[in-house]
Amino acid sequence: MTEMKVLVCQEPGTLELASRPRPESRPGAVRVRIGHIGICGTDYHIYGGHQPFLSYPRVMGHELSGRAMEASVDGRIAEGDLVVVNPYLTCGTCHACTIGKPNCCENIAVLGVHTDGGMCEEIVVPQENLYPATGLTDQAAAMVEFLAIGAHGVRRARIRPGSSALIVGAGPIGLGAALFAAIEGAEVTLRDTSQARLDLARSILPPARTELVGQEAHAAYETVFDATGNIHAMNAGLQWLAHGGSYVLLSVVKADLVFADPEFHKRETTLIASRNALKEDFEHVMACIRDGRVPVEALATHETTFEDAVSNLPAWAGDRGTLVKAIIRV
Repeated sequence: MTEMKVLVCQEPGTLELASRPRPESRPGAVRVRIGHIGICGTDYHIYGGHQPFLSYPRVMGHELSGRAMEASVDGRIAEGDLVVVNPYLTCGTCHACTIGKPNCCENIAVLGVHTDGGMCEEIVVPQENLYPATGLTDQAAAMVEFLAIGAHGVRRARIRPGSSALIVGAGPIGLGAALFAAIEGAEVTLRDTSQARLDLARSILPPARTELVGQEAHAAYETVFDATGNIHAMNAGLQWLAHGGSYVLLSVVKADLVFADPEFHKRETTLIASRNALKEDFEHVMACIRDGRVPVEALATHETTFEDAVSNLPAWAGDRGTLVKAIIRV
């Protein structure tokens, strides 16, 4: 067959199931039959027309797992292997790439955002962007990318066992950060504006404390993570940081961060931006899933098909109160 099904956002508010030519093979790349796709907050933003630096129509989807339809030239992947797709396409030559930080490549193109992504039946990606998902289920493999975002932020924070960590925002990225902070031995507190999200978080990560915004305990935390995507919360987060602590921004918004310099300086604050994830983060997440330290079944709260996603995704975009991760089964 020369045609394949794709789920395409034609313009803000318009999602359609369509047909497109199957992608052409190219040297150094591997063809993957997509099996499962995680729906990300970015996808909801694209559907709603709130994602900057994006042109329509766009095939969304960057949380991807599937089966290799051919072996990789480097010998790491055999035909039929379950693989996780790293959706960050990098140049390999800029300063960030040459110092081992391709996650913040100057010329990065993210599948499903800067270029068409994986809400389709087949995709062709560079072999270095595929990681064997040995020991994982097909569904769990589709959740590795979003968990790697939180794992990367936690790794950058260099959390000490027994230290205190506050995660503001109990959505998928915040939950990922909370899970991996706990794995590193931190005492975790999750904060959100939604009691429903906090109740869900407590069922996924029972050891964590939870608190509603406006009912905070007056405490100072050694590490504070912001995963809200809300500039007001990001600007306010510094007040919860202990002296000598680190403030980690997992969120990115098109707005200005504003801190009072005396408050920033008296804490000798370490301010950390965390962007995307690296190969070692993907591998760490997969190892933790295999070890049973990440409750992937509890994280996958919703599932749909290509056909039903046309109506489900818009509905979920408007109401994510009890949704952690929705998965499209291709």
